[in-house]
Amino acid sequence: MAITAQQVKELRESTGAGMMDAKKALTETGGDMDAAVDWLRTKGLAKAAKKSGRTAAEGLVAVAVEGGTGVAVEVNSETDFVAKNADFQEMVRGIAAKALTVSSLEELLAADMGGKTVQDVVTDKIATIGENMTVRRMAKLTGGKVVSYVHNAATEGMGKIGVLVAIDGADETFARQVAMHIAAVNPAALDESDLDPAVVEKERQVQIDIARESGKPEQVIEKMIEGRMKKFMAEVTLLNQAFVVNPDVTVGQAATEAGVTVTGFVRLEVGEGIEVQKEDFAAEVAKVSQG
Repeated sequence: MAITAQQVKELRESTGAGMMDAKKALTETGGDMDAAVDWLRTKGLAKAAKKSGRTAAEGLVAVAVEGGTGVAVEVNSETDFVAKNADFQEMVRGIAAKALTVSSLEELLAADMGGKTVQDVVTDKIATIGENMTVRRMAKLTGGKVVSYVHNAATEGMGKIGVLVAIDGADETFARQVAMHIAAVNPAALDESDLDPAVVEKERQVQIDIARESGKPEQVIEKMIEGRMKKFMAEVTLLNQAFVVNPDVTVGQAATEAGVTVTGFVRLEVGEGIEVQKEDFAAEVAKVSQG
């Protein structure tokens, strides 16, 4: 299949690879973007398997905690200006409080909020403020004790990143430190058992391919893979990560010292995973002039 310039551009932006390397990777993998990223990593031409993380949406993540239950809700707006609007913030606070009483995003949108559904409240606010808004995500967490933390808070209980941490134990100060760690480091899972097996297997396969490129004996390759997978787990699982408060110990070790068991966490970041739609201004002008 023909590889387009746009595909090459996207792969370059997501991996930092050179133009010719990106084109070759796409050619070798039949235009499969994910496979091309892995191909580049195997050849040592990409630093990570992450896609471009550009985010388009603005808005707020609000957190609310009641007893052993916590909730985080993302409400998007088109501009950061609206996210700083007191009326918008009041609506988001009300939506987060309502989220404590439901179990899913669908239930939340249909829930009663002052005589209207949450969805109708948002629709009315769109008409009032004149900017598109959406309740995008909701995540709920239960545990012996749930602690919340907001990074870059716009006002109390809401900001750009919202984190919930569930613990068994009494040390809320430690739990809040863990929440701050999660906000900064963004782990993919609590521990190895919590990781998606497909993610683990994909990483293992990439590391096998990288190791075999070295041309070393099979027994050496096995040890290389074992060491690299251990490093991978230390990078992406919360309990195995070096604790930002004290990098000499892992989060799991610090929890043991604090007499706490971390049982779960939630991290929501505004606009996470939403692709930016970049307009080609010159193409738009040409299109209009031809019309």
